[in-house]
Amino acid sequence: MGKIFTHMTMSLDGFIADPGDQPGELFDWYEAGTVTVPNPNEDVTFQVDDASAQALRELTENTGALVTGRRLFDIANGWNDKHPAGAPVVVVTHHAPADAATTWPTTTFVDGVDAAITHARQIAGDKDVTIASANVIQQALNLGLVDEVCVSLVPVLFGEGIPYFSGLRHGHLLLHDPIVVQGRRALHLRYPVRR
Repeated sequence: MGKIFTHMTMSLDGFIADPGDQPGELFDWYEAGTVTVPNPNEDVTFQVDDASAQALRELTENTGALVTGRRLFDIANGWNDKHPAGAPVVVVTHHAPADAATTWPTTTFVDGVDAAITHARQIAGDKDVTIASANVIQQALNLGLVDEVCVSLVPVLFGEGIPYFSGLRHGHLLLHDPIVVQGRRALHLRYPVRR
């Protein structure tokens, strides 16, 4: 069975978007190099430096399912049913869109974080499950479901916005020392969760 990890790109002061849900300069690292990292979504291109290409491949090549929240799913218009990770998407929501089966046939809509991650694990089989939505990440951390926390840290300060992390229900969550990859316009950090 693969691991469950989180990944978001974050400003130096901890935000994954500005107050209006816009990523601003956070995704500049996706266009900061000459190495193309292919993905199944023709609307998204990754032209990154060598180090970021390796980090990006490690985050996506073994992903068997991706879990996200409804808010991010709606902002991204469901990635046109082709998430750049190249894996089926499981959306945490109380209400699936009426046209879900026809508009997003490879996307599953599940009520509740625990149920969504369980479903994603079934889809992923021996591959990893990636969680990419701040609120869902927070809930999964509180449920003790995360094996590794991944951050692509970008050299920008937002000052305010939507945080990657917020209060933890059970207090501190201890992480192991990070695996660090220095890329252009992003520092990629992977922290295994201590058990």
